[in-house]
Amino acid sequence: MNHTTRRQVGQRLTAMALGLAALGLAPGAFAQNTIKVGVLHSLSGTMAISESVLKDTILMEIEAINAKGGLLGKKLEAVVVDPASNWPLFAEKTRQLISQDKVAVIFGCWTSVSRKSVLPVVEELNGLLFYPVQYEGEELSKNVFYTGAAPNQQAIPAVEYLMSKDGGSAKRFVLLGTDYVYPRTTNKILRAFLKSKGVADADIMEDYTPFGHSDYQSIIAKIKKFASEGKKTAVVSTINGDSNVPFYKELGNQGLKATDVPVVAFSVGEEELRGVDTKPLQGHLAAWNYFQSIKNPTNDAFIKQWSAYAKAKGIAGHKDKPLTNDPMEASVIGFNMWAQAVTKAKSTDTDKVIAAMAGQTFKAPSGIVSKMDEKNHHLHKSVFIGEIKADGQFNVVWKTPGPVKAQPWSPYIPENKGKKDEPEKK
Repeated sequence: MNHTTRRQVGQRLTAMALGLAALGLAPGAFAQNTIKVGVLHSLSGTMAISESVLKDTILMEIEAINAKGGLLGKKLEAVVVDPASNWPLFAEKTRQLISQDKVAVIFGCWTSVSRKSVLPVVEELNGLLFYPVQYEGEELSKNVFYTGAAPNQQAIPAVEYLMSKDGGSAKRFVLLGTDYVYPRTTNKILRAFLKSKGVADADIMEDYTPFGHSDYQSIIAKIKKFASEGKKTAVVSTINGDSNVPFYKELGNQGLKATDVPVVAFSVGEEELRGVDTKPLQGHLAAWNYFQSIKNPTNDAFIKQWSAYAKAKGIAGHKDKPLTNDPMEASVIGFNMWAQAVTKAKSTDTDKVIAAMAGQTFKAPSGIVSKMDEKNHHLHKSVFIGEIKADGQFNVVWKTPGPVKAQPWSPYIPENKGKKDEPEKK
């Protein structure tokens, strides 16, 4: 290359750099022509039964936004990782997503133990996590938006229903869960709530099993014995993941019918019942903020969108029998609110997006206009209680008159008195 040509090339490069600077872009900016979105759900291990479909839900929403031209003039790019139902691995994968992959946001986690693993990392690195599953409350972080239910939006209304005449007037309760933070804290809240309603300790049985537990024979036998001691008994289940399949099978095997001892579940929806014969389970209950069977035009469109996507992508189980559920709806609400906040902030900067999230609304498939509380990073949500039908769908038997504001700090835990209903500024 002669001297003149070198000089011309140099001039062109300088002109290009100046042109980029005029547009507010660094010379390397063309390499950053996408907005990266982290997807942090277990695709293997005990929680894959519940979480895999949430990964596909986010990918579907990314595809829909990209079809409309993306955000801020850029396409969204998914960065999918598999933390494999391994709680410490959630923290490692989060650090990788934020520090190495430079994602603008993370959609992920199911169990509270995975969220608790991720929390210090997103706070340290000032990342952004959207968490789409009902949980025990007792947490607020400026870096997390909680789009699932707090206890007053699921657990408390469900137990109130069981105690009501319509719900069977239960007087004794079995609190049965997987052995980790969500079931134990939820049951601590429920125990205090039941005590406030005059239920004696002798009328509450509490039992826990490890993740992946599969032998429920002796536990169901214990429940039958407890229920035979007189007063009307109900089971409150916070069993999580693939243990729900053997639990419900054993319920059917031992003939524990809903008319005798109703079970209300907080982590069992349409997806978890897929591998179970639901005929013996008719009448047992689940409490959620959404069911596939809810009839309205927004839900019809959501089910149609998911069915077409699942069929096109050949998603296991869903291409032939597409199912939607509550955490999928919560994922869709969170994703669309994040996209709206990015548009409003004209930026993916974490602090700007957090500010723009306050008061965001989205027409939810549940039939309400879902709202992100201006202060507490939780959604205002309607509560539904559904009965399991023979086909594995739910018949809604009770619902709140309208959306309920979340209480992240339960009033049934005395040490919460005086706690502020908004994240601390750090």
